[in-house]
Amino acid sequence: MAKLPLLVFALLIAGASAAQNLYFPPKTGSAWDTVSPASLGWCTDSIPQLLQNLDATNSKAFIVLKDGKIVIEHYFDGFTKDSVWYWASAGKSLTAFLVGLAQEQGYLNIHDKTSDYLGTGWTVAPPAKEDSITIWHQLTMTTGLDEGVPEQDCTDDTCLVYLADAGTRWAYHNGPYTILDEVMASATGQNLNIFLAQQLQAKTGMTGLYIKRAYNNVHFSTPRSMARFGLLALNKGTWEQDAVMADTAYFNAMTNTSQNINLGYGYLWWLNGKATYRLPQTQFTFTGSIVPNAPAEMYAAIGRDGQIINVVPSQGLVVIRMGAAPAINSLVPNAYVDSIWKWLNPVLNCTATAIQSNYFNNIAKVHPNPAKGLVNVQLSTGATGSFLMLNLTGEKVIETSLSQPNNYIDIGNLANGVYFYQITSNGTSTNGKLVVSNNQ
Repeated sequence: MAKLPLLVFALLIAGASAAQNLYFPPKTGSAWDTVSPASLGWCTDSIPQLLQNLDATNSKAFIVLKDGKIVIEHYFDGFTKDSVWYWASAGKSLTAFLVGLAQEQGYLNIHDKTSDYLGTGWTVAPPAKEDSITIWHQLTMTTGLDEGVPEQDCTDDTCLVYLADAGTRWAYHNGPYTILDEVMASATGQNLNIFLAQQLQAKTGMTGLYIKRAYNNVHFSTPRSMARFGLLALNKGTWEQDAVMADTAYFNAMTNTSQNINLGYGYLWWLNGKATYRLPQTQFTFTGSIVPNAPAEMYAAIGRDGQIINVVPSQGLVVIRMGAAPAINSLVPNAYVDSIWKWLNPVLNCTATAIQSNYFNNIAKVHPNPAKGLVNVQLSTGATGSFLMLNLTGEKVIETSLSQPNNYIDIGNLANGVYFYQITSNGTSTNGKLVVSNNQ
């Protein structure tokens, strides 16, 4: 293929657009800018069905942010933006953020031994085994303590029983996680709610409290407060120009694979798009993404009964759902999160702006756009083809065959910028441009 004609084509459709700045709502009051779905090119005709499905599955609140602005906000069954609901295990991700802040401020190091803060005998494990458990093991669910005890939420020493060496086994275990609250209190000298209020809520306008429920410490807040935390996570710990979490290394470790047993788990965050993952209450390894219908780059806070914060950085999306249990429930209802994305995708996939145009002559769909890490070239069922990508100088950077309905292509080694592609399938070709934002 000649380099010059493709370069000429590229220049004709070029015109790199700078990424939109994120909007942040005021820290006080109820003002929050909105943007209409129609102005984004979203399929407004698909929104009623989305909301109907959410209503039918016992939802209380549903919010979608695009670049920080509210695009969809809907409440069900008398719920309002000021109503308070529990986060369940979605609060684990909030706790992980607070642990990172405590480390950044010098109160602790996540590689410290847990016993440095709780003393010896906080478990009934043999002393040497207990002494090997660190805060990092608590963050990654790899303490090796037995989740098969009669009360998995129990934090009494008699409930924390040795099963495997720390770091050698992944298991979703609430007891060791909850004890992070005690570690934080010992390290900072503050109640967890006071630390939350001073270090996070005052800087973002979030509200809410951790409230003791039996052994568990459950976070409660309004839906918009949950959305504020999602927006903070979208911007990697920075609120406007205020680096709430300046430790980018911790943030990146928190939202990427933390160990090699469960690739779909960071520091108390769930990660999409990994080759395999594990779920609570099983030692079985599943193949593929934990939420197949969501973008591969998504990271998520997920709690019982479908409390979710989904963050998609390259698309500037934050998705919030609060509510009672859907028909099928679990500790981490990933199947329900996947259903939400099945309902949401028909809304999102009408974008027709220059950068985000996904459909070309009905040959293929390229998404997300902008993209980070991976891009999906989606063909119709049974179709095959090829994908060629060039940089702005017309040099070939990727060339590969397309043989599946979903073809995930690694773009993680490419520099940020605009690239141009040609897709050929069933004897027909089409061209487009892709914005790569790997470092944003």
